[in-house]
Amino acid sequence: MIILGIETSCDETAAAIVNDKREILSNVVLSQLKEHEVFGGVVPEIAARAHMEHLDSIIKAAISDANLTIADLDGVAATCGPGLIGGLMIGMMSAKAIAASQNIPFLAVNHLEGHLLTARLTDNLTFPYLVLLVSGGHTQILVAEDVGIYKRWGTTLDDAAGECFDKSAKLMGLPYPGGPNLEKIAKNVENPITAYDKFSLPKPMTQHKNCDFSFSGLKTAVRTHVDNLPEGDLAPKDIADLAYVFQDTVAEVLANRSENAMKRFIAEYKPINPTLVVCGGVSANQTIRTKLDKLATSYNFELCAPPLKLTGDNGAMIAWAGLENLRSGKTSPLDFKAKPRWPLDPRAEARHGAGVKA
Repeated sequence: MIILGIETSCDETAAAIVNDKREILSNVVLSQLKEHEVFGGVVPEIAARAHMEHLDSIIKAAISDANLTIADLDGVAATCGPGLIGGLMIGMMSAKAIAASQNIPFLAVNHLEGHLLTARLTDNLTFPYLVLLVSGGHTQILVAEDVGIYKRWGTTLDDAAGECFDKSAKLMGLPYPGGPNLEKIAKNVENPITAYDKFSLPKPMTQHKNCDFSFSGLKTAVRTHVDNLPEGDLAPKDIADLAYVFQDTVAEVLANRSENAMKRFIAEYKPINPTLVVCGGVSANQTIRTKLDKLATSYNFELCAPPLKLTGDNGAMIAWAGLENLRSGKTSPLDFKAKPRWPLDPRAEARHGAGVKA
């Protein structure tokens, strides 16, 4: 079984081909960082235009890199939500056109499901497993019970972790993309202890026994520290110290929330070989991975983190999610509509604030 996957939910134009042997035959990603850098964030109209201009050639490159022809495909999958509606429409309609012309199944994929199932592509995990999803738009804790069956145990009540990274980096005067640049400058910290003495930051929600997140207060605290620094250009040492404390604090919050989930997962599922999967763009952060790895070891969990090339948005995860759905007997009609919001667990209790969208 050979599946083409198309990803256009935000600012990466991507296409990839995978097969049912868990082989990634091609994985082409075109980043739009330069187009959005001047604006300090993703501009939906610019992103959609870039997808329109480049998707056709990206799809052709993915098929060529796999040494296949379009006639070799057994199905075509596309991200149909959640995400920016303009980009979603472009990828979805391209996939539908290919499916119709080749008389093969069309598979509408939830972008978040693509992230969650990547661990099955890379590590052949069996269900159930615990998931910490951390990205620019979402921060959630879920249990993956089967393909299409996910239980959401925690979600952010306001900002997502990636959004907090990017906005805090911008407050510190760091260039776009904020998250990777913040991680880079945090490595310049000279003394973590004095950095903490200088910049204390809150750890929201860590006193609660549930699995929800909140990051808006942390972002506000960063703003307060920046405003209290001497006027003029920010000193590189101050920014390195603040970036270090911020990054370490976010990692602590994620670990704290995950620890609550791990205890619950053990109690409810009694797994023989429990696994914590961390996925999404923010999962590329090495401080977060290290903190979670220590936590997982202390609870006899295996930490599964996808390789860095599969942490961000990519077509391989969409192709694999499509393959998993097709293998389960699920296909999508050609009149399927794109969904800017598409919760993985529609039965989950709504939270206040941004949590109502999850």
